[in-house]
Amino acid sequence: MPVVFKAEDGQKALFDALIDARDTYGAKKPILEDQDRNPLSYTDLIRASFALGRKIAAMTKPGENVGILLPSGSAAVVTFFALHAFGRVPTMLNFTAGLRNLKAACALAKVKRVLTAHKFIELGNLHDIVDALEAQTTITYLEDVRGSIGVADKLFAATAGLFPRQFRAPAKPSDRGVVLFTSGSFGAPRGVVLSQANMVSNAEQVAAHIELDPDWVFFNPLPVFHCFGLTGGVILPLLKGMKAFQYPSPLHTKQIPALVKDTKASVLFATDTFLNHYARASDGDELSGLRFIVCGAEKVREETHNLIHEKFGPVPVLEGYGATEASPVIAVNKPDDNRRGTVGGLLPGQDFRIEPVEGISGGGRLLVRGPNVMLGYLREDGGIDAPDGGWHDTGDVVAMTDDNWITIKGRVKRFAKIAGEMVSLTAAEDLASAVWPDGRHAVISMPDKKKGERLILVTDRHDAAVSELVAHAQTIGAPELAVPRKILKVPEVPVLGSGKTDYVAIQRMADQDAKAA
Repeated sequence: MPVVFKAEDGQKALFDALIDARDTYGAKKPILEDQDRNPLSYTDLIRASFALGRKIAAMTKPGENVGILLPSGSAAVVTFFALHAFGRVPTMLNFTAGLRNLKAACALAKVKRVLTAHKFIELGNLHDIVDALEAQTTITYLEDVRGSIGVADKLFAATAGLFPRQFRAPAKPSDRGVVLFTSGSFGAPRGVVLSQANMVSNAEQVAAHIELDPDWVFFNPLPVFHCFGLTGGVILPLLKGMKAFQYPSPLHTKQIPALVKDTKASVLFATDTFLNHYARASDGDELSGLRFIVCGAEKVREETHNLIHEKFGPVPVLEGYGATEASPVIAVNKPDDNRRGTVGGLLPGQDFRIEPVEGISGGGRLLVRGPNVMLGYLREDGGIDAPDGGWHDTGDVVAMTDDNWITIKGRVKRFAKIAGEMVSLTAAEDLASAVWPDGRHAVISMPDKKKGERLILVTDRHDAAVSELVAHAQTIGAPELAVPRKILKVPEVPVLGSGKTDYVAIQRMADQDAKAA
């Protein structure tokens, strides 16, 4: 039965929404699991949150931003809800962002304490991160906290697990729910504050858009410091009765396909890059049992769609679109209405407007407003810069059909002005992907004395040649200006921890190459 989105359904505090899900789907239902293969029921999760949260509460203040430096796993989820149970604000730290960005994130959010795990630091060899953060925060290891949990703590947690509404800290839907940091694809990350209602609403919006089944298993290898991994891979399944299987790294391309099959996963979250790797690393039918795959953070290539279909049969790859500022899902395709090349239909409950961009026809700049749009960006003084009138400017140029299906033309900042014409860098990347579908490509612009700007293709294909790009452009009738005339060949095109192309690093490579020339 299709679900109708009602704005009031999202107006809940996160911990209350978790308790409601327990009441709806059953306290004993296994709802959370990770690679340790120790499934937790709703009751287990709530009890563990109270046990851990009580200890963390003794070290922190109500309303304090508390850092979480953990991979995707049951520990990260329990820690997230432990903070909510006692009125603290989880602040998700991106351990792939580099020391400078991590320190800046902690300074901006005024993080005094960071929760992590000895095992994670050892396995990831992240001692340099701990050393850097210890200069400005207190590092607390979860193993040490768990070791200090005594009989009184366990009795408290058991009682609180029976009567969670009486024991949890009171919270309003409008209270801060999480602090996340934007990916930094095009510059320094910004601190985004989402309310509790933002995340609950986004889960409700997705559930109204795509029919979900509580018997399904969601497999999430994406990091919880990324909004897609947190809301899509954790909040959505937990609030909708589906087991959330958390895996600590999307980079384990050989292990993940087998585990997807072993866990009887129904839905896989991925990015195009990671999904392509999983498909190629898979020896058999490991992904063929999936109902569908959801991809975000970057464009899904036609080659990836075809690869999945050839190897695993009719498993739809649903491309979606979002922004951290929108909790994050703005649009996504449906299993029964999957339009390749689009990012899907606008989720219900959102207003939108499309503003014209000078020099660009057939699309405009997308702004969205709705219950999933953030409280605002963190300011240095601890305050929040709220979106003007509730509108978030995505910075993306889109075309939209009459039934609100969205096609991304490119980011406003990802257009170059060449000989007076606006040229989409995304379209230029599509040209390269069509010619060399098994490569990874990025196109940037550089100043040019004659034409204003020129396009440079950065690629991992060492046989790439401008002549092939020109020939393909002529075949499909693409404008000559959209063809990069310089190719920079690299061993690997840099990506962020979220799977997105790292345009900051790529621009740096191109600048160095230009200086060396």
